[in-house]
Amino acid sequence: MVYLTRRERFNAAHRLFNPAWSETQNRAVFGKCANPNFHGHNYQLFITVKGQVDPETGFVVNVHLLGQIIKKEIIEKLDHSNLNLDVDFMKNIIPSTENLAKAIWKEIEKYLEDCELHCVKLVETENIYVEYFGN
Repeated sequence: MVYLTRRERFNAAHRLFNPAWSETQNRAVFGKCANPNFHGHNYQLFITVKGQVDPETGFVVNVHLLGQIIKKEIIEKLDHSNLNLDVDFMKNIIPSTENLAKAIWKEIEKYLEDCELHCVKLVETENIYVEYFGN
């Protein structure tokens, strides 16, 4: 089994907020991230796939095609967007880094052929990142 990782970057704004809670409870749980005017991050996204090396190409996956999928289905939708308001696959989901990584997995998984998604790693800050390995 060989693992291959592609890195992309995007910038996005969000607000961590549970609409079922009061403003006070949201501030207590989410702190500055509950700011009603939103805040942003410069994210790094690492998509790792796994599979057998094709003897005819030497590839686990065609990285050019993988890059096109990630850019079209993820980066174009997330980059310079408001995760709470602009992104269809984040509708009615609290846009935490954890939930975003799970949603990215769900979006990318359906486009992969001849390899499997192994990990979605999403870096929010230099001190915080999430790794999601599927269900």
